[in-house]
Amino acid sequence: MIVEMQALEQSTKRYGCRRVFAIKVAPNSTVDCLKVQLVAKGYTQVYGLDYGDTFSIVAKITTIRHWPLHQLDIKNAILHGDLDEEIYMEQPPSFVAHGESGLVCKLHRSLYGLKQSPRAWFGKFSQVVQNFEMIRSEANHSVFYCHSSFGKCVYLVVYVDDIIITGNDDIKISQLKQYLFNHFQTKDLGHLKYFLGIEVAQSKEGIAIS
Repeated sequence: MIVEMQALEQSTKRYGCRRVFAIKVAPNSTVDCLKVQLVAKGYTQVYGLDYGDTFSIVAKITTIRHWPLHQLDIKNAILHGDLDEEIYMEQPPSFVAHGESGLVCKLHRSLYGLKQSPRAWFGKFSQVVQNFEMIRSEANHSVFYCHSSFGKCVYLVVYVDDIIITGNDDIKISQLKQYLFNHFQTKDLGHLKYFLGIEVAQSKEGIAIS
């Protein structure tokens, strides 16, 4: 459950929200899809009172190795994070539930716009991946890896909701994909073609980026 409706004293802080509309563009510059997100007005949050340390996990492009690269996309990734803080939000404009005009939304999961949402999402993702016996790199926290005693290895790189998996253990890679499908609404995008604004072309001769 992401939210629950509650009555709230006027003295208790709550946050506004708004809808954000966006156009997702495909690598060939055509319109991929139209998106709308409900976003909390996190810019009104106060550090030390409403949230602690924050970060958004991103990967270093130099981390990607010269192996076949598989790409996954996790839908609504931010909404999977668990909140430690007690956060209340006003009901979305024009979407006030019938008979609940005096109530507010108590957030149990992270929401777009909150300062702590990227950290909460990565904490959830990191826990799930490490339960698959992947190890988080100390040098780059966006990288997880698994090595076997037979020279087989699998690497996973996460950039917010974009996932890249590579390695020389095809069985383990397939198992990892299925594991992620079971925990998150995940789309398999096949071989990596587009990442961080860079077009990637894979062939037997190697990998070309442009």
